[in-house]
Amino acid sequence: MVPQKISPAEARAKLERGEAILVDIREPMEHARENIPGAKLAPLSRFEAAGIAANENAPAVIFHCQSGGRTNANAARLGACGVRDVYVLEGGLSAWKAAGLPTRLDRSQPIEMQRQVQIAAGSLILLGLALAFFVSPWFIGLTAFVGCGLVFAGISGWCGMAKLLALMRWNRVA
Repeated sequence: MVPQKISPAEARAKLERGEAILVDIREPMEHARENIPGAKLAPLSRFEAAGIAANENAPAVIFHCQSGGRTNANAARLGACGVRDVYVLEGGLSAWKAAGLPTRLDRSQPIEMQRQVQIAAGSLILLGLALAFFVSPWFIGLTAFVGCGLVFAGISGWCGMAKLLALMRWNRVA
């Protein structure tokens, strides 16, 4: 079964009437930073469709991610959860917030890993360029190294910088 798309306003109305449950398929770090109150966490990386139907007693399930990309890309997988009515929140959490609906934001939690990698990679590239300009042209190698790492991560799906950042103290979510 392919899930139907549902607007944030329609989703909220179903939730308020008790006609559906909301399931966040983002990763725990993303959910800890910001989430929709009442949303259950079922990370896509560990998603078991059968577990949703077995553990919940709602006639409908509404899945959401950050922007709708992950839910749309995995629609068939999400639709196999065994619930009669399955929906995907159109536009995800971003659309929910744009509609003026409430979220819980905990700024003490780390920002998403992808953003951390972007910040670290961009900073290293700028540092390499500045050092190459002011100290020695050999520092351009730092920029090349980071660029190669990003290309490798894009091709292979394995990012060494993300693995290293995940070990940092601030990324330990309870």
